[in-house]
Amino acid sequence: MQSTYKYRFDRRTLYWSVAYLIVFGLLGGGLFYLYEGGYLSAWFTSFIVALIALMALSIPRKIIVTERSMQVRCLLDITEIDRSEIAAVRKVDTQHMKWFVPVFGGCGFFGYYGHFLDLRRFERVKVYASEWRNFVEIVDIYEDRLYVSCSDAERLIAELTPPGGNRPVDDDE
Repeated sequence: MQSTYKYRFDRRTLYWSVAYLIVFGLLGGGLFYLYEGGYLSAWFTSFIVALIALMALSIPRKIIVTERSMQVRCLLDITEIDRSEIAAVRKVDTQHMKWFVPVFGGCGFFGYYGHFLDLRRFERVKVYASEWRNFVEIVDIYEDRLYVSCSDAERLIAELTPPGGNRPVDDDE
């Protein structure tokens, strides 16, 4: 048994992605014409190309749930959680997510992914989202938190909820 939950980009994510690409292009073009193809424009172009490549390889593509594990598959990376290590699964409102600040990852460039800082709890969490809604919080037995988004969040929650039910979480309301 294997279930697949695909990521779909919303308009906000696509607008932010186009805005990032336009700004990077304008900055690169401006440096090229200001410095006539010198060292600074070459360094900037190399840095931006590497940054875009790294971010593009980290874009989440789908969530796969098997009998043994839950995997978030990106173009280059796979984040896997053993289902026996899942302590709690719940839907999270976007108001809860407003306290998240990106530390190392993408914010709006074809999604929201990487390591974020939760300013309410002052802890590092992982986020893999293609849209800024329909969030599902997955807490493992080590108290690590993973936030994913998918269009069918209710089905994902029903499928990942541990057999004995969710363990109480600190900020249950």
